[in-house]
Amino acid sequence: MKDVTQVKNALWGLFISDALSMPVHWYYKREYIKKDFGKITGYNDALHPHHESFMVGNTYSPDIESANRLHRPYDILHKHSRFYNTTYSHLDIHTKVHSGEHANLMPSLDERYHYHHGLKAGENTLGANLVRVLMRSIIKNEGYEQSEFLSDFIEYMTDVDANNDPYLEIYIRDWFENYSKGVAPELCAPSQRNRWSIGSHGGIIRPLVLALTAKSSYEGLGIAVSHQQLTHSSQNVSSALGTLVPLLHNLLNGNDPLKLLDESIKEIPLIKIHGKDLSKKYFEAHGPGNIPKDEMWKIHTEYSDEFLSEILSDATDESMITNRFATACYPEHGVPLIYYFLYKNKFDFTSSLLDNANAGGDNVHRGMIIGLLAGASTKEIPQYLKIGLKNHEDINTEIDKFVKFCE
Repeated sequence: MKDVTQVKNALWGLFISDALSMPVHWYYKREYIKKDFGKITGYNDALHPHHESFMVGNTYSPDIESANRLHRPYDILHKHSRFYNTTYSHLDIHTKVHSGEHANLMPSLDERYHYHHGLKAGENTLGANLVRVLMRSIIKNEGYEQSEFLSDFIEYMTDVDANNDPYLEIYIRDWFENYSKGVAPELCAPSQRNRWSIGSHGGIIRPLVLALTAKSSYEGLGIAVSHQQLTHSSQNVSSALGTLVPLLHNLLNGNDPLKLLDESIKEIPLIKIHGKDLSKKYFEAHGPGNIPKDEMWKIHTEYSDEFLSEILSDATDESMITNRFATACYPEHGVPLIYYFLYKNKFDFTSSLLDNANAGGDNVHRGMIIGLLAGASTKEIPQYLKIGLKNHEDINTEIDKFVKFCE
């Protein structure tokens, strides 16, 4: 039987880890973390400029004519549209140079706006706030209703005042491009086959939270994968959920976390390409978008004969972070890193979350997953981390109401 306190702590872990990681999200070179912050030890503002940001100039191309004819809202950027190349607004900032870990096209340094530009210490990103959209939908409807969630998702994203975070993951932009063309909402999810980065940590988070409402991990996995398919058509995301949902449920049942981890790591195969080699391929191609789709598919879905259990006992930060596993958004790299941080810190809540934050890369989305797992294994979370969240009172209310559907 799930421990209600630990369910609450899992959710607190998600929001806390997101906010801790936010200021150094997508810092691939950890020397930049040291330069700007020394080391992440608590909540911080997002700084300007972001040394490696290539958010500026990202595309969003809804079909305006079709959307207007169908009376479907399409503006999901609102005041943040100035950062994007769109079919309905003008980009005043120009991309000029290939730079950063992956040699993507980005502006000059003074115009490299942080992905979460304007967010202050303790604020949550859009990814975490969409978890709150899911939670509120379940509370309002006294249970999960797919159509109701999709309606709430659309309403939130098209509300001019709802989202303060400039960074919209590619899956959201692709989803609304499909929606603007008249595609049924339940079929708008972009495919990893066509867009490699759809196989990302962002597709794991809400399904993992929804799995908390199931009475068993068997049922939870089905619910999670079904919800995942609404926004991420990705085998890599489904594979990650196949391991993470049972682990999360077993942690909430009060079982020994390190023993559970020891069992779970036996099921995690190692992706063939090492993190340092993946970055080299991206850099040489002047960005991953220039690598042919068939090659990208192999890069992200070809596994070796090794399993994580064979390397974890001898692992170090130097061997694991960026060298063996990329800190980018891919679960085939991120899930082993999550397990490493939990293993290294023996599931200590604060240390695990801070290690993840200081690893950089996609630490925000990876962090929400590690926050769920670390929180699920602990009886008490430091109060200062809770009240340090900007919206901690509203989050507390929503968690208290949501956990009633998780018993």
